[in-house]
Amino acid sequence: MRKILITGPESSGKSFLSQKMADHFNGSLVSEYARMYLDSKLGYEEKDLINIAKGQKELEQKMWGQSDNIVFSDTGIEVICIWSQVKYSRVDHQISDLLDLKAYDLIMVCEPNTPWEMDELREHPESRMELFDMYVDFFNQQELSYKIINASLPKRLSQAIGFVNQVI
Repeated sequence: MRKILITGPESSGKSFLSQKMADHFNGSLVSEYARMYLDSKLGYEEKDLINIAKGQKELEQKMWGQSDNIVFSDTGIEVICIWSQVKYSRVDHQISDLLDLKAYDLIMVCEPNTPWEMDELREHPESRMELFDMYVDFFNQQELSYKIINASLPKRLSQAIGFVNQVI
């Protein structure tokens, strides 16, 4: 089984690309737990990020245990780390303890060169490139290799497929 992480700042096409990749490779998809968790809440507090991180980890582990093909994760714990740093200027150890980026066979970071799409969970339309730089710095500090998805919207899928084909 191969584990692929698709990540990046908000409104950078992660969910769309994750679903298309799972479809293309007949793989499985781990959805973004934060959307499910926050769907019924009017807001969130710092402690909610711990619950979101735990939920994301549980979803991934469940899918990894059930699949023998490729599993695509629409974000992971790294999103919660960056989100927490931006919102609260710190990352709770309970979140960072869940971080295991070496578990992935491939990490792809989506550059936010796509049109902004508003939804109630997005908070930083003007800061997407700054957030993207935070993701790149985060992975560099972790000394992890990653691929940047930066093709134009119509060509993103083929760029991502090429990266996955290199690891399978």
